Amino acid sequence: MRYVCDAPGGKTWFRFETEAEAEAEAALMHHAVDKFFRRFLAAARESYRAPTNAPMIERDIGLKDHIARSMPLFLTLRASDGEGLATAMLPPEGRNQVNFKTVIVGPQNNDPYADQAEAIAALGAHYHLDLKREDCFPYA
Repeated sequence: MRYVCDAPGGKTWFRFETEAEAEAEAALMHHAVDKFFRRFLAAARESYRAPTNAPMIERDIGLKDHIARSMPLFLTLRASDGEGLATAMLPPEGRNQVNFKTVIVGPQNNDPYADQAEAIAALGAHYHLDLKREDCFPYA
């Protein structure tokens, strides 16, 4: 996982970038974020077009960067002891996109805003996004 930003109360946001990390997050938080991660990863891989003039051995050199630019950001909020507090899916590169549905959920898909509103606001400030409950919590 990659550090993203700190949040009030000794909490920290991290970005997970591999299928193994997504599976661990799903197991810890008792939800299906790994399914969404795999779906977006497959779509990003499929949309990659290698340069036509690149030698065969170099054709996938830009794949990792393409995936990072085109795939949503998957993030986890952790307490100082490692406890999972929330999972977020933000638009690619953390930039607003018209048709992208940002999702933030707590353990077992519960509403994280009651206990984690300040931490979610810190994440929003980091990416310059307005992460309102009514826009981001899909089960309201």
